[in-house]
Amino acid sequence: MKKQRYALIIIDMQNDFVLPDSPACVAGALATVAQIQKILETCRRIKWPVIHVIREYRADGSDIEITRLPEFREKKYCVPGTAGCEIVAALKPASDEYIIVKKRFSAFMNTELDIILRRLEIENIVICGTQYPHCIRATVYDGVSYGYNVTLITDATAAQTPEIASANTRDIRDIGVECVSTFYFVNNIAVH
Repeated sequence: MKKQRYALIIIDMQNDFVLPDSPACVAGALATVAQIQKILETCRRIKWPVIHVIREYRADGSDIEITRLPEFREKKYCVPGTAGCEIVAALKPASDEYIIVKKRFSAFMNTELDIILRRLEIENIVICGTQYPHCIRATVYDGVSYGYNVTLITDATAAQTPEIASANTRDIRDIGVECVSTFYFVNNIAVH
């Protein structure tokens, strides 16, 4: 019997979303960095594929979601070539890790994510990053729709408030996604 294959997907852990006073700071994102570091170190040690998903927008806003355009015009974020667009230093990708650029909420929409996962024969995806009600949720739902077994690491996933995180975790759990802590992941899932 073929061993099940796993991959880690880290979403939008960029300076513009994580660092305090950045243009699109998510209040809970900085607090997740230490947890994501533990997960990342574990996945590197056991040789799981790691995929960093990031956002990039043209400086003129021509490729941003229409709902975000007014905000973007006031304070640009995730523009390639800026420090804000870079992944936070503590989670810097290794040379053999994938970086996928997305323009929409889901990491699957109009990206090569599904192609890469299928080429690597991945059946199980583990997701963390920022932020719950948007990019995390959209990616989780699309992952389920594409037929992947999805695990969400709850304390390594950010939201603006604990209430938003709790509501989204409940909804995500209700569709059959395994929602676990970093401790559980490192001591149970990652040992498969």
